[in-house]
Amino acid sequence: MSVYTAIEPEELADFLRAYDVGALVRYEGIPDGIENTNYFVDTERGRYVLTLFEWLPERDLPYFLELMAFLAEHGIPCAHPVADRAGRYLRRLKGKPAALVQRLEGRSVREPRAAHCRAIGDALARMHVAGRGFPRERANDRGPRWWRETAARLRPHLAPEDRELLEAELAFQARHRHDALPRGVIHADLFRDNALFVGERLTGIIDFYYACNDVLLYDVAVTVNDWCSDAAGRLDAARTRALVGAYEAVRPLEAGEREAWPVMLRAAALRFWLSRLHDLHFPRPGEITHTKDPEVFRRILLDRIAGQEHLRAVLTA
Repeated sequence: MSVYTAIEPEELADFLRAYDVGALVRYEGIPDGIENTNYFVDTERGRYVLTLFEWLPERDLPYFLELMAFLAEHGIPCAHPVADRAGRYLRRLKGKPAALVQRLEGRSVREPRAAHCRAIGDALARMHVAGRGFPRERANDRGPRWWRETAARLRPHLAPEDRELLEAELAFQARHRHDALPRGVIHADLFRDNALFVGERLTGIIDFYYACNDVLLYDVAVTVNDWCSDAAGRLDAARTRALVGAYEAVRPLEAGEREAWPVMLRAAALRFWLSRLHDLHFPRPGEITHTKDPEVFRRILLDRIAGQEHLRAVLTA
């Protein structure tokens, strides 16, 4: 959630006339995140988030917006897109695809406790179960092929020890396939800054713009790596058990998923180490931008490589 495209008040006011939301009262850019331009928008009738899609292919946008609407209508706490007077979720602003969605109450939690992790685990499992009924499909465009292509672009910019780590992990992941594991709709980016809380109550999951159809366990691993890691990159046992335990109370993991757990945690760490390295070395221009530290996921990846038995013990407990 960055601001790459500046919008003038009269441009936004004109855009909002296509919706039954009343006149513009105020708006401000949202600097967090890295992919899209986002604004908080207050009107006479409500509070919203406006997103301008800077890089995502327009053909993928109906999947994201319809998924958000579907999940919200099936009891998952996420922002419902706002339809214009013609019933469309997607319009254009400043020559770019744009969508208006409900603004949910609450704020992100930087230092989650076990109660926050239980709430996220429960919601993630319910999202995976509800997603079985979603009719659209979309491939994961940040999967193994993207890892290899991004690694090739990054190699000239990396220190020797980072190149060695990257090559070794790509080779390790290439030796493992997960075709037999349960698949479905995944969020693929359920970090702490993509969930909102009031106290310990989860009020919303946001930013579905990496959502796709892939291995469900991968989504759990992405979430655990962010919510349950300490500053050194090691998994906090209490938070991990709270998150996974709440998840399994809704959707118990299969034996094959338990076996694949350490590999999947490494895969999730590799994906976000690569994306943060890419954003560091190939930044996008913007009015307000935010680049996240790749060293965080380098530490997480190294811990997951070193701690295979610890990872299994945390899960089985």
